[in-house]
Amino acid sequence: MGDATPDSEYGGSPILCNGIGTTAMEGAGIGMGSLVLVGATGLAREVLAVECANGRYDDAVIVDDRRTLWGAVIHGAKVIGPLAAAAPATRGDLVLCAEDAVERRETAERLFALGVTPDRWATVVHPAIDVPPTCTVGAGSILLAGAVLTADVQLHRHVVVMANAVLAHDVLVWDNAVIGAGAALAGAVRVGEAATVGMNASVRIGVHVGAESTLGMGSVLLEDLPIGETWAGVPAAPLRRGARRPLPLNRTVRLPATRASAS
Repeated sequence: MGDATPDSEYGGSPILCNGIGTTAMEGAGIGMGSLVLVGATGLAREVLAVECANGRYDDAVIVDDRRTLWGAVIHGAKVIGPLAAAAPATRGDLVLCAEDAVERRETAERLFALGVTPDRWATVVHPAIDVPPTCTVGAGSILLAGAVLTADVQLHRHVVVMANAVLAHDVLVWDNAVIGAGAALAGAVRVGEAATVGMNASVRIGVHVGAESTLGMGSVLLEDLPIGETWAGVPAAPLRRGARRPLPLNRTVRLPATRASAS
């Protein structure tokens, strides 16, 4: 899952940059200007790189349930303890760094139950991305370098758009979905809650990707992908059915996306 590696294992000094300083490393915990990364993953390191460029935070810390990582420093961010360490704080913005879509949803639900309020979720957008004014990017979402939103694209909460993915006009992506690097979604595509579109996959105009489903890397999807199924190939076809618990068809997703800009 692309877990992060402590800086000591890279053989170099911790990575510090403009906007992310040493407060967390010195044991100050979660400050007013802190970014709290939930999960010590490869995505966490990518988020740190984006926020180094953005310069919005004084420092960054990581929370992760794996005790073996507590106290480690990863790209300048200290792992301060389990997920619960972030929950009672009223300071610091949070961002989910789990790379699996269903895990993202489950972690968000767990933190909500622990008292994390919706206003604490950070939206992370690479500074080189121009988010058009007709597009919306939901709280907690992540857009990595080279991601393109063309017009009237709607991303709901905690969506991840990996590097160089292209989302064409009128694409709608529900909460916690993950769009892989280099993926291409044609106009009016719908991606369901906690679904995954694999690296370099392509989705035909108007096609729906069902909630909790997975489209494999390099696949070409020409028809709707049902809820909870895994498809792959050119053209994409089912690999297995019912691998994950499907969502009820009448499940509603609340809290619409909030507008974000690249500034």
